[in-house]
Amino acid sequence: MAKSPGCCHGCAACLLCLYSCRCARGQKNKKKDLQTTACDCSWFFFLFCACLFTLVWLYHTLIILNDIHNLNEFLFRQTQWWMEWSLPLLGVTALLVTYSALLLVLALCLQLCGQPLKLHGLHKCLLILTTLIVATAFVALAMQWAEEWQSVLVSLQATGPFLHIGAVAGVTLLACPMADCFYRTRRAAPRVLLLLVYCGGTAALYLAPLLISSPCFMEESQLPPKPALAGHRGAPLKSVGCGVQVFETDVMVSADGTPFLMHDEMLTRTTNVREVFPARGTVNSTAFNWTDLQQLDAGSWFLQRRLFHAVQGLSSEEQGLVRAQKIPSLQQVLQEAQQHNISIMFDLRPENHTNYQSFVNITVETILQSGIPPQLILWLPDEFREQVRQRAPGFQHVYGQKRHWNETESPLRVNLPYQNLSTEEIRQCRQDNISINVYVVNEPWLFSLLWCAGVSSVTTNACQVLKEMRRPLWLLPHSTYLMVWIVADCVSFLLILWAFFLLQKCSRGKEPAGSETDVLLMKINRLGQE
Repeated sequence: MAKSPGCCHGCAACLLCLYSCRCARGQKNKKKDLQTTACDCSWFFFLFCACLFTLVWLYHTLIILNDIHNLNEFLFRQTQWWMEWSLPLLGVTALLVTYSALLLVLALCLQLCGQPLKLHGLHKCLLILTTLIVATAFVALAMQWAEEWQSVLVSLQATGPFLHIGAVAGVTLLACPMADCFYRTRRAAPRVLLLLVYCGGTAALYLAPLLISSPCFMEESQLPPKPALAGHRGAPLKSVGCGVQVFETDVMVSADGTPFLMHDEMLTRTTNVREVFPARGTVNSTAFNWTDLQQLDAGSWFLQRRLFHAVQGLSSEEQGLVRAQKIPSLQQVLQEAQQHNISIMFDLRPENHTNYQSFVNITVETILQSGIPPQLILWLPDEFREQVRQRAPGFQHVYGQKRHWNETESPLRVNLPYQNLSTEEIRQCRQDNISINVYVVNEPWLFSLLWCAGVSSVTTNACQVLKEMRRPLWLLPHSTYLMVWIVADCVSFLLILWAFFLLQKCSRGKEPAGSETDVLLMKINRLGQE
């Protein structure tokens, strides 16, 4: 085993055993077998890339959590098996990241101790498996959930400054292993390539803030008002107590003409339709009459699957009310909205139904007969909008597509996915007195970003979390961030120089006189003196 003054024999032997699954050997006849070869270096590079790959997927996973309800529903439609996928997704991702990161740390420690990087075959197989799992996840994301890539781009406005500081810290910590590898390498070509890659990557990170922008770069005095909250599908549990100003839901019309609340086209996910009507489990919700719908249990599934953290806070009495829940009619919800003076906004489904115009007419008549003030109705369906406007001129019309509204109408309201609006578009809408509601916003980082951008309201499943926020997670004047950027880059640069000069002195004490490395270092010193 090669000796290193900075690493005891016991520590080196332990590291070598974990990384190479072999004990350190000091016999001269084994020395050749313990030298780091070009193949070993290639595996180290693969390990480094695999670790970065898993870290990128971890970031994607954390961003996906805001829209995990979409993933849950998609997988239910494919498998007819409901599960909260956030925990398995996070668990597997954390396992892959931890494994690859620990293996990389072992390799760097071995490098500093002057030990060979003989990666064991089992680790090689596991690394390949890790890479394949992450690559499969990315491919599936691109094929089935392409809009989530836009979510990642949006998230960089909230996390960019912190990712930059973390990346600078990372390349700074790599300075010692890189310098040690540089001075141990005898051949000039690999040394130059190693130095160019490291210096090029570091320089790119130093300049990355030139591309970072965020609406949260502002003084606190410039902060727009906090966005109002709209309860997504009623905002599961206690939405009135969360201070929501709008109920958002989905409406269908039964076979006998009663509008009722339902998101899915089939009843299998949220009711016990398979138990009550075994032969009709896959029938469209609109094919049931209201009497049949009232026989279904629409509450027990909510408690059995514990979909939301708020379930844990329910009392026994409240859980009893949930178990007794039936499918609510639109008439019932309108009464609740009127009682609490809360607006109601809904999609009318399914849009491709042959009787959709009849559904629109029935829904409008139900609203008018309920006695709710028409200004509390935020009409979202695009089909037959002019007909609705003539029949109920007091409704507030909300548009679900950019620039598909009547620009003479005031005030204008739009309802769009948060991925579909840039910060500049949001600011322009504010200047044009257009009220913007974006959906679905569950995570505080996203709510903070949209707050800084100036949206009017957000649709959320997590009103109990967002209502407690008194300010965005971070606000930073751009001048302050520039100062932090310059200081961080300067400190990093000085530490990297210190690491290279420190390792240069150590390596010169171990190099034979007249070696290629010694000659190269003498040339560098002369250039520095000149």
